[in-house]
Amino acid sequence: MSTEQAARADAQVEVLTLDVGGDLTELARVRAWARKELGDLAEDDLMDTILVLDELVSNALRHGKPPQQVRLLRRPGRLRIEVDDSGKTPAVPRRSSVNGGRGLALIEACSVAWGQDHRDDGKTVWAELGYGRDA
Repeated sequence: MSTEQAARADAQVEVLTLDVGGDLTELARVRAWARKELGDLAEDDLMDTILVLDELVSNALRHGKPPQQVRLLRRPGRLRIEVDDSGKTPAVPRRSSVNGGRGLALIEACSVAWGQDHRDDGKTVWAELGYGRDA
């Protein structure tokens, strides 16, 4: 489902957007932004959200291509995190090693669903998290 479809499907969707620079030092800024914007979440939910967000953004920075953008789509009991990059290589789980490879497994463990949408100018990798009784 694209961002536009989500917004049309549920009028209560709040969309928060942040443009991200091209290096890993941006991760701290993204985490701080998300903590500020999502400060009303329960601490456990916020920790899971920050973990998933951090993995999605770090994957885009490490394996994707600029420009990157993060979107948080909030609706009651649900949050969808979308991270755009201009790379065309699909996000695929890889075998974990001392060099990484755990990101998508962590995303899958913490989210209700995850996936990716491919466009002519890149891709969006997304994850959905559920909170409370609506999860």
